[in-house]
Amino acid sequence: MSESPMPPETPHIPVLLDEVLACYESAMRKDGLFVDCTLGYGGHSEAILRAFEDIRVLGIDQDPEAIAFSTQRLAPFGDRFEAMRGRFSELLPKVLEERGAIAGVLADFGVSSLQLDKKERGFSFLSETLDMRMDPNAPLSAYEVVNTYPQAELERIFREYAEEKRWRKAAAAVAAARSRRPIESGRELAEILARALPKKGKTHPATALFQAIRIEVNDELGEIRRLLDALERYRPAGAVVGLITFHSLEDRLVKQRFKAWSTGCVCPPEAFRCTCGGGHALGETLGRKPKTATAAELAANPRSRSAKLRCFRFKD
Repeated sequence: MSESPMPPETPHIPVLLDEVLACYESAMRKDGLFVDCTLGYGGHSEAILRAFEDIRVLGIDQDPEAIAFSTQRLAPFGDRFEAMRGRFSELLPKVLEERGAIAGVLADFGVSSLQLDKKERGFSFLSETLDMRMDPNAPLSAYEVVNTYPQAELERIFREYAEEKRWRKAAAAVAAARSRRPIESGRELAEILARALPKKGKTHPATALFQAIRIEVNDELGEIRRLLDALERYRPAGAVVGLITFHSLEDRLVKQRFKAWSTGCVCPPEAFRCTCGGGHALGETLGRKPKTATAAELAANPRSRSAKLRCFRFKD
């Protein structure tokens, strides 16, 4: 099959692309179905399709704009590519149960550059809206979180998801501002938080707090847990799983689960000696440490600075 060149204007740079390819090249069988749980604008999927000629790719995404772009971008690969719209936590279990041999699973938990940069999507400090939904049709948006959540709930979100030491102060500032009138835009929210939390270093003081609201809106940590639960339940034989995280809460979930899956002994920690017989590992973690961006990638794409890739291979 002849393959056309990449579209001239690709709206998102796939993060850790070389590291992703190396992960699958080293351990993945070279045929079967590859599930890209976060299709986005098709960068990772295209690279997989080009690198592995006998692999088929199923891409999942909530965002209709991303689905439309990637479907057009990957059309030259014909029936080797298909897309499904929805949450990967809901669709992946069905795929694992109903499809044939799964060669690999990939998820990139970051927000695409296009989503961040489009002011109408309401993710950024300059947005004229307050939205942050990955799925534009989802019922909960950042507007509802910011304007209707009790102050105690805002404190919880800022404390748990932003790991912000000044969580009470940040929540109080939002509550005071919205008591006068609703907070309508990302720009307005960023200004409120910047006034409440003096800047430290180069990072905008609202960065982690915006991230926390986005996590709440999209139930991002719940999505990751459900993805890991599905993989643990179905244990696709021989499949290589690559998960890209962007902050410590995500990475902790993945790291802990991969460690548990790699552990042969399931006796309680307080046991004097092993009585389970060992041999309970579901597979092996590939590499002792997560892969991170090279200096060259950081220079080309500063948003890759917090990305970490961890890989795991299930037993055959």
